[in-house]
Amino acid sequence: MNGRFKILASAVVTAIAAASTAAEEVPVTALPEASERIGRTEVRARPHFVWDVGFEFRFDNREYGDGDFAPSMTVLGARLTPSVGLQLSSPGNSRHRLMVGIDVMKDFGSDARTEDLFRELTLYYEWKKGFGRTDMTLTAGIFPRSEMHGAYSTAFFSDYVRFYDPNLEGLILKFRRPSAYYELGCDWMGQYGDTRRERFMIFAGGEAALADRLLLLGYTGYMYHYAGSREVWGVVDNILLNPYIGLDLAEKTGLQTLHFQLGWLQSMQNDRRNIGRYTFPSGGEFLVRLGKWNVSVENRLFYGCDMMPYYDSADTAGHVYADGLYFGDPFYHLGRGGVDMGLYDRLEICYGPRIADFLRLQVSAVMHFHSSGFSGWQQIVSLVFDLPDRKSSRRLRPQAD
Repeated sequence: MNGRFKILASAVVTAIAAASTAAEEVPVTALPEASERIGRTEVRARPHFVWDVGFEFRFDNREYGDGDFAPSMTVLGARLTPSVGLQLSSPGNSRHRLMVGIDVMKDFGSDARTEDLFRELTLYYEWKKGFGRTDMTLTAGIFPRSEMHGAYSTAFFSDYVRFYDPNLEGLILKFRRPSAYYELGCDWMGQYGDTRRERFMIFAGGEAALADRLLLLGYTGYMYHYAGSREVWGVVDNILLNPYIGLDLAEKTGLQTLHFQLGWLQSMQNDRRNIGRYTFPSGGEFLVRLGKWNVSVENRLFYGCDMMPYYDSADTAGHVYADGLYFGDPFYHLGRGGVDMGLYDRLEICYGPRIADFLRLQVSAVMHFHSSGFSGWQQIVSLVFDLPDRKSSRRLRPQAD
C-alpha cells in the first residue's frame, strides 16, 4: 500500500510540473458553453489542467506553567500539499473542478520512514456558481480545512488541531456576498469499527457587515456526535455555539486592523451513559485586534465556566475523552486549574511582513493567563506558501440582479 502511495505522490508532482509548463492558458470566461450548438455542430466545454501547491512550516515552542492545562513541548514540522485536477465551465455561470492530491508531512526529529510521510490522499469535487451578486461553492470529498472561512474562536479549534488535522472528510456549502458570508458543512471523523468510534461534526458559520461595514453580526457553531464502537457503548453530545457582534474601525482610523468583538460561548454537553443529562457551560468572550506596520496585537479574554467538563472523564473501556471529545485550546478547561468558573486571557503579539501574495510569514509570541496568574507562553514561527493555478482562482463572472 505504501508503495502505491509513493507512486501516486510521484505522479501528482510530475503532473503539476507538466501542467504548469505545458497547459494551455484558457480563461474560464472564454470556454464554450457545455452544449452550445452552432448550426449542426455541437461545441462542448473543454476541460483543462489546474493545479495547486501548498507548503507550511511551523515552529511552536510551548513553555507552560504548573497548571497542567497542556504539556510543554515543541511542535516543529513541515507539510507539502500538491494537487492536480480538471476544470471546466457549464451554462449558468458555473465552474466545476475535480482534484486529487497528497498530504506529505514530517515532524522534525521523528524517526518516521519515508513512506510514513505520506499522511493522506485528498480528492474532492468543487462546484462554483454565481447567482447575481452571490457566489455559491459546494465542495465534497477530502479537502483542506482552510476551506472553512468562519471566525471560529480558539475554543472551537486549537492551533494544534489546525496543523495536525488539516483536512476535512465530508462536504461544505458556502455563500459569499459583497457584505456577507455563510457556510455549512459536515466532517466525518470516524467510521464505526471494533475500537474506532463513530464520530462526525456538523459545523456552521456566518457574518454580515452593516452600517457601511462598521458593524459586524456573526455566529459560529458545531454539533459533535461522539458515538461508540463495538468495544465501547455510549454516546457523548457536544454542542458549541458562539453568536457575536463586532466593530471594524480600520478604515476609519487608517490602521491595518482595529477590530472589537464581543461574543457568548454556549455549550450543551451530555454523556448519555455516564451522566444521562445535559450540562450547559458558558461564558463571555471579548476580542481586540490592533495592527499597524505589519505588527499586530490580539487579546482574547474569556470569563465563564469550565468549557470542557468531561475532558478527564473516561468511557466504559477506560479511555479518557480528552482531545477525542474537545478540539479547542485546552486552556478553556478551567476545571483543570481547580476552579469551576474563572478567567482565561490569551495575548498574541505578531509580526507578519508582506512578502508576496502567495507567501505569509509570521513571528509570534503568545501568552496565556488564568485567574491564578501566568500559565505559560509560546514562541511561534510559521511560513505558508500557497500557489494556486491562476485559472482556477479567478472569480466567476458577475451577473445582473
